[in-house]
Parts: sequence; C-alpha cells; structure tokens
Amino acid sequence: MKPVICIGHAALDHVYRIEAFPPEPTKVRALEHIESGGGMASNAAATIGRLGAPVELWSRTGADEAGAKIRTFLEAEGVDVQFLKTYEGARSSTSAVIVDGNGDRLIVGERDHAMSMDAGWLPLDRIAGAGAVLSDLRWVEGTRAAFAEARAHGVTTMVDADLGGGNVLAEFLGLADYAIFSRPALEDFAAGPNDAQRLARVLAAGVRHAGVTRGEKGYFWASADKASGYQPAFSVDVVDTTGAGDAFHGGFAWALMGGCGQAECARVAAAVAALKCQRLGARPGLPTPAELESFLAAQQ
Repeated sequence: MKPVICIGHAALDHVYRIEAFPPEPTKVRALEHIESGGGMASNAAATIGRLGAPVELWSRTGADEAGAKIRTFLEAEGVDVQFLKTYEGARSSTSAVIVDGNGDRLIVGERDHAMSMDAGWLPLDRIAGAGAVLSDLRWVEGTRAAFAEARAHGVTTMVDADLGGGNVLAEFLGLADYAIFSRPALEDFAAGPNDAQRLARVLAAGVRHAGVTRGEKGYFWASADKASGYQPAFSVDVVDTTGAGDAFHGGFAWALMGGCGQAECARVAAAVAALKCQRLGARPGLPTPAELESFLAAQQ
C-alpha cells in the first residue's frame, strides 16, 4: 500500500472526564484525566498508523515539552514524523478537552499565531509516490503546495472540512477529489434545505466525492458519477466523541487505499469512528486491523 501523507494540525490534548457540565462557572472534580495526541490531521494519521498502513505527517511544532510529546505519541502509532518540523522559540498547540457523561466535549485550544507558515522545506518530490494526500486546511501554505503537486501527478487528494476552513475552502475544493464535511461546516459553506442540495453544491466545485458526518445520525454522501448513499452510525457505548471525525477521515483514507468502493469506505470509516468513541481521548480507542475486522463481522 502506498503511504498517505497527512498535512495540518498537531497538538497535545489534556482530556478531563466529568459527570456533567455545570450550569454556571464553578469547581468540578474530574473522574478521569489523560494526556493524548491531538490535532485533526495528526489524529487521522494516527488512525491510519494504528491500522497498520504507511503514513506520514507533515506539520510543525515548537521546540518545547509539548512538541516532544506530540512527536512521541505519533511515533507510538507508527506515523512517520521525519517531516514534523520543530521550530525554536515557537509554542506547540495544546488543548483542554472537557468531556461529560454523554461523551460530548468542550475544547479550548491554543495555537501559536507566530508559528512559521513557510512551506518551502516540504519534500514535494515524495508526493508522486504517495497513495493520497489528506489535509485539514489548518496549514494553508503547506496544503496549497502539496495539493498542486498531487494534482500534477494524479495523486488522490482529500479535504477534512470543518469549521475554521474560512474562505480558503472554496479554493481547495477545486483541487480536491474527496471532501468530507462536518455538519456545521457543510451548513456554513453551502446553503440549502437538505444535505442532498448542499452536497450537490460541493460536487459542483469539482470534487469526485462529497460527504457529511452527522454524528449519531450517520454519514451522507454523493459523487460526481451520480451515485449517493447513507451509512448509519454504529451503536456503541459512547465515552468520548473527541476526534471521532478525524478517525472517520483516517479510516476512510485507509479503506480507499485498500481498494474499497465509496460505500465500503464509508462503512469502514463509521466503524473506526464508533470504536474510537468507546475510550477517553482522541486515540486510545482507535482500532487495530483485527479489532476493526472483528467489529465489522459482528455487525453482519
């Protein structure tokens, strides 16, 4: 299998589980706390790595304790981090994640706005040998360079479209083959009375596959070849939804690189996301290939 190159955000998450969000500011005792890797592209890369496929993360951190932990967590999942660049004097991204008894979460994140945006150091010659390039659009300069190179070599490109993509989203849809939106991001990007019409607007931008994740309501998708579908969410005991969308993207890319069709990619991705939700944090619940196979077999 050719490697997937993930481009974008890398972070360190401090995750706290509580019984319930208080109605007003107060002191709350945590039931559990873990430190975990975070960041949309990084979580997708960790998903692919946990599933045993080759994957690289192209990103940036500061030369600080958080940055060292970000790298260590990624290496533990089998992610190639030789192109995770460390900048002296910069601060790595960190997040405080508060999760309630329903698995819903509040995320307070900090990013160093002085972090270098320069993409001139990226090894673009590696893209010709990649299976796909996936971006969360959190590093526009890196994504722009990588997607242009991927388009020149016919390499599949994927966009993780979440809130915060801003005005650049329209630009990258013109360079993307697959665009998978969160519900809020799709509703913000494309006006329309229903998902079918919203996804049609995304397809009109030039992508081959457009989809939207709606949590427990499942995944709706449509493609340029007039196919469409719906993948229900799998029922599991939810502990934490943090990173579920990132896991979905990673699972989708992994299945796509394995030769699966669109409907099967959606099924695999939904299973990966569901399994992730059974553990606290974005990564502890990510499945191995054997765990994924066993889970899917039980759904027959």
